[in-house]
This record gives sequence, C-alpha cells and structure tokens, in this order.
Amino acid sequence: MKKKALLSPSLLSADFADLRSALKTIETHGGSFVHIDVMDGHFVPPISYGQPVISSIRPCTALPFDVHLMVERPEQCIPSFIDAGADYITFHIEATSHADRCLHIIHEGGKKAGIALCPATPVGAIEELLPYINLVLVMTVNPGWGGQKLIPYTLEKVRRLAEIQKEKGFPYLISVDGGVNASTVSSVLEAGTDVVVSGSAFFEGKLPW
Repeated sequence: MKKKALLSPSLLSADFADLRSALKTIETHGGSFVHIDVMDGHFVPPISYGQPVISSIRPCTALPFDVHLMVERPEQCIPSFIDAGADYITFHIEATSHADRCLHIIHEGGKKAGIALCPATPVGAIEELLPYINLVLVMTVNPGWGGQKLIPYTLEKVRRLAEIQKEKGFPYLISVDGGVNASTVSSVLEAGTDVVVSGSAFFEGKLPW
C-alpha cells in the first residue's frame, strides 16, 4: 500500500450553521486541507456557497483552502475566489473551453491550480496540461451530491496519473473525491492517491484516519 495520503475533509458535509466548529474538527482530526465545494446550479444542479462564505471563514483556520469549482465558465469567477482566500483553485475541464487561460489566471494570482475530471472524462483530456498543474482531482462519483458510492473504474485514472507522475517527474498531487470510506479507502490509496477528499465519512466518524 502506498504511504498514507493527505486528508482533505469536505465542508459540503459539515453543519452549515456552525462552520467554525467544522474547521476545528478538521484541524484536530488530521486534516491537511479544507475542501470547499462551490456549486452554481448549472454545471451541477445544487447550489452550495460562494465567495462571501469563504471570506468569512478564512480567518478561522490556517489550513489551506482547496476550492473545487463546480461551475460553468470558471475563468469568469476565478479572480474573486483568489480574493476570497483560496490557496488551491480546482476547476473542471468539462466546464470551460479555456483551461490554459484558467491555469494562467490562477498562477498569476499566486495560487496553486488544479483540474478536476468527471468520472467519464479520460486522463487524455488534460495530458498536455499536466506539467502546469499542481493538483488533479479525480471525481470517483458524479459531482454535485455527497454520500454516493465510489465508481470502481475511476481508480484506473488514478493509476494512470500515478504512472505519468512517476515517469515524467511531474509534481502534481493526485486527489480523489467521492465515496471514500472504511470499505474503499485501501483501494483508493493503493491506486496511487496523494490526497483523499472525504465528506460524509469524515464528519460521521466513519473514515479510519
């Protein structure tokens, strides 16, 4: 099994009425990042939270914010999330025709750039961009809802990304988001994951960390 990955608990499964306490729980239970899912009601049906919430909780923790943009045309809103306090900004390759432009905006803002892949999107869709990415987020469920079961074939993408990472010496982190729990975490780590995103299992105390 690969060495223990970093943990990035998702605030999507926290108590929205007490995010300060949720951040403290993440700090005291081994979190290395705070995963913040931003949903616009278009790229995915739900709407979650946006820049004002991120700005308001930024002073509550020193942990880096990994902001996962599940929004259409992310190039239009990336600057405002930089201003809100994001440390990593991850956008979906399926949501924009201007991925290279998005990476430039993020890096020019002094932040780290990530690209997310929906379950059916192949690694080849971002292969030319891998030298310029700090994080690749492999969605192991369909984006938009917590509590789903991990889709097994998505772990093949993790293995492929780990192979490229090793062959080319690229420094990107491989992150996995969706359905990670006590039953699936071993297979997720064995595939080559560097960062585990967990929402429901983490906040319900069901992730063996």
